[in-house]
Amino acid sequence: MGSIRLNLSRHRINPAYYPYLFDYIKRYSIFYGGAGSGKSHFAFQKIIVKALNDKRKVLVVRKVARTLKDSCFQMVIDVLAKFKILSLCQVNKSNYTIVLPNGSTFLFFGLDDVEKLKSITNITDIVIEEATEISLDDFLQLDLRLRANVPNLQIYLMFNPTSKASWVYKKWFTPDAVIDEDTQILQTTYKDNNFLPQAYIDAIEKLQKTNYAYYKIYALGEFASLDKLVFTNWKKEEFNHQDINGTLLIGMDFGFVNDASTLVASILDEETKTIYVFDEWGSTNKTNDELANIIKAKGYSKSLIIADSAEQKSIEEIRRLGIQRIRPSVKGADSVLHGIQRLQQYSMVVHPSLEGLITELENYSWQKDKQTGEYINKPLDEYNHYIDALRYSLQCANNNKVKFFKSL
Repeated sequence: MGSIRLNLSRHRINPAYYPYLFDYIKRYSIFYGGAGSGKSHFAFQKIIVKALNDKRKVLVVRKVARTLKDSCFQMVIDVLAKFKILSLCQVNKSNYTIVLPNGSTFLFFGLDDVEKLKSITNITDIVIEEATEISLDDFLQLDLRLRANVPNLQIYLMFNPTSKASWVYKKWFTPDAVIDEDTQILQTTYKDNNFLPQAYIDAIEKLQKTNYAYYKIYALGEFASLDKLVFTNWKKEEFNHQDINGTLLIGMDFGFVNDASTLVASILDEETKTIYVFDEWGSTNKTNDELANIIKAKGYSKSLIIADSAEQKSIEEIRRLGIQRIRPSVKGADSVLHGIQRLQQYSMVVHPSLEGLITELENYSWQKDKQTGEYINKPLDEYNHYIDALRYSLQCANNNKVKFFKSL
C-alpha cells in the first residue's frame, strides 16, 4: 500500500473474518447472518484494504438513496478513521464520494436513482448493503455493470436472513440451490463479533423469550418463517401501575377523519425488561385544542410526550396550548421496523381495560408473499394506531444502551 501502513493484526479483525480479508478471487462474496455479527463492518474493511492495494472504483448501494448517509457512507468513514488514514482521504458529503490516497474512489447510490447509475462506468467492485431489500432484477442489473477490464471484479452482499420469501434465499439457500465455484458464503452471528457491548448481547439473547422467530433470524442468523402476528411478546394482566417503579412512557399518533388520534401510556421497567401498558385514549375528528384538553384531563400536561413527527404543525399548536413537553418522534430509515424490533426486546403486560391496543396486538400482522406464502419483514398498514403511539413512546426512555438490530 505504498507509504501507508495499516495495522491489520488479528486482534483488530474478528477471527471469523480474518481468513477472508485478502481473498479477492471469487466474484460473489455473501456475508449473512445475525444482527451485530460485524459482517458489514468487515465487508468495508476488506474493500478498503483491497482499494488501497490497487486502484479501484467501488460502487456502494442500498435500495433507497436516503438510507446511505447514516449507514454505508458513515461506516466507510468510521473504518478509514480507525485505520488512521481519514485525513489523507477526500470526503465529499454533498455528492457522497470518497477518494482514497491512491486515487481509488467510493461512490454511494440508491437503486431508486437508476438514471444516475446508468452513467457510471468502469466499476471494479460493488457492495450491496441490506441485499434482501433489493430485487433479483436489481441484482442482475448490477452484476451486468461489473465489467471493468481489470482483475478480481467482485460483488459483496450483506444481509440478515429475514424471510424465506427473499430472492437471496431462493437463489443461494433452498435445498436445490446450485452454488457455483465463483461464490463464497460466510454465515456469522453476534458470537463472532468480539467488539459488542454486553447490553447489545443481552438484548439479542432476550429475543429467545420474547419472539423466537426473531431470535432465529437476529441471534442465530438463520432463515426463519415469521409468525403471522407481529407481536407475540405480550399478555393481558391486571396490575396497578402506581406500584411499578420505572420510566413513564407516553406516545401519541395523529389522525382525524378515517384514522383515530391515539395516546398510549406505560411504565418501562428496564431491570426486568418489561413494559406495563396502563392507559390509552383514541378518537376520530378531534382538533388540536381538544387533544390538548384530553392530555390535561389525563394529568399528562407536564409529562414528556413523543408524537408523530409527520404532524409538526399539530405538535407546535398543542405545545402552545400548554403541553410544553410534547416532542416530535425521531424517524430514520426503516423507523417502523426499528421501532417494532425495539418493542420485541421487552415483555409487554397490557391492562385488560385497554381494548383498543389489545385489538391491534391481536390483529397487527406481517405481509404475506403471494408466491411463497411466507410472511415477510414488512407489516400491514392497519391495526396500528395505538401501536404507533406505543412505538413513539419508547423514545421517552432515551435508552442509549439498547440499539436497533441492523446489519453491522
